[in-house]
Amino acid sequence: MATAAPPPRRRTFRLAPYGFLAPAIVLFSLMFALPIGYAGYLSFRKIHIQGLGLGPGSRSEGWAGLSNYASALSDPELLNGTARVLVYGAMLVPVMLGLALLFALLLDADKVRLRAFSRIAIFLPYAIPGVVASLLWGFLYLPTTSPGYFLLGKLGMSGPQLLSGHGMYVALANIAVWGGTGFNMVVIYTSLRSIPAEVYEAARLDGASELQIALRIKIPMVLPSLVLTFFFSLIATLQVFSEPTTLAPLTNGISSTWSPLMKVYRDAFVRGDIYSASATSVVIAAVTLVISFGFLKLVGSRAYGEQQ
Repeated sequence: MATAAPPPRRRTFRLAPYGFLAPAIVLFSLMFALPIGYAGYLSFRKIHIQGLGLGPGSRSEGWAGLSNYASALSDPELLNGTARVLVYGAMLVPVMLGLALLFALLLDADKVRLRAFSRIAIFLPYAIPGVVASLLWGFLYLPTTSPGYFLLGKLGMSGPQLLSGHGMYVALANIAVWGGTGFNMVVIYTSLRSIPAEVYEAARLDGASELQIALRIKIPMVLPSLVLTFFFSLIATLQVFSEPTTLAPLTNGISSTWSPLMKVYRDAFVRGDIYSASATSVVIAAVTLVISFGFLKLVGSRAYGEQQ
């Protein structure tokens, strides 16, 4: 006996998911999308001055085309700031991620003691705001206020000049390493804890040592986490602002355009040229986007593909 076909399902339009998403969409639009769009709009504008620019109506905002972008791309201050940030990043990222990986491997070892306390102690500097950390380290770098320089002076030794010359890169990188290692360590350590214990047991049965397990099993299996932390570190390096800005009053070695974002701040809020600053910020955002996703294109697919 043939059975009757079930009635067709009615497609119902549910508003509940969109209601839950609405606050996030509104906040994203107001706090990110609209400011970014407005900055892009300002980057194509400029002030046109008639005569001496003193009378009423002598200054008017008008279309600038690509002139702001041409000025930004040919600005030697922006190019020099970019070069300084690249040197800073070359010192910072390998050291910070290397320490984060080392600490994560040590905390993941079976015989480690005080694991919870060590994890919190390593992560704690990340909870300190960057401005506060920069001020603390800045006074430790000053020979007149640092206890380290005082002790070296008592021993008849002179300390390094960390607030001038090439020592400035070391001083800034040290602040970022101190503050960022804990966060990256937690990301890598969490990935290590997700590896099944059976994998380690099989390796030990095959005669692998703890060092071999770390090099041949743990590190390859946490490669996606390493790619993720490198991605975040790369973006943070290209957008460095708080550390050099906070240390600038303590030394003459940091100019107002030491990093690209410092130049944007100088142009917008010191010189009052928001149009040039908007164009420069768009250029920085575009370069950061290209470099970041270019890195993910080259490395990310391989790293995440190996885990599938």
